[in-house]
Amino acid sequence: MDRPLVWLHGAVTSPPFSRLGRLEAGFLIRKLQRGEGLGMPASRPMPAIGRRCHELRVRDEGHNWRVFYRLDPDAIVILGMYDKRTQMTPRLVLEGCRQHAERYDRDVKGDRR
Repeated sequence: MDRPLVWLHGAVTSPPFSRLGRLEAGFLIRKLQRGEGLGMPASRPMPAIGRRCHELRVRDEGHNWRVFYRLDPDAIVILGMYDKRTQMTPRLVLEGCRQHAERYDRDVKGDRR
């Protein structure tokens, strides 16, 4: 059974992918939904965000999009997106994704840590 996608309303907006970029992102996300593991260069772990967090890498017409997601047992939670232009992901982007994950756990899953 496919895991559903959870797009955090207000926290994540879809980037202006080209047609090919949309197809690549959709193909990779579909693999995740089916439980297939992705490795480099398509995806890599992002422990700076949290456990089970990763970045999906989508190259698209001069853009290097990053889709930050967390693999939960019951869903794939999309935490944020970013057009990467430098070697390191800005601290504010990582912190925003951490906060989105915490808010999701608190509001949806009832996690009161």
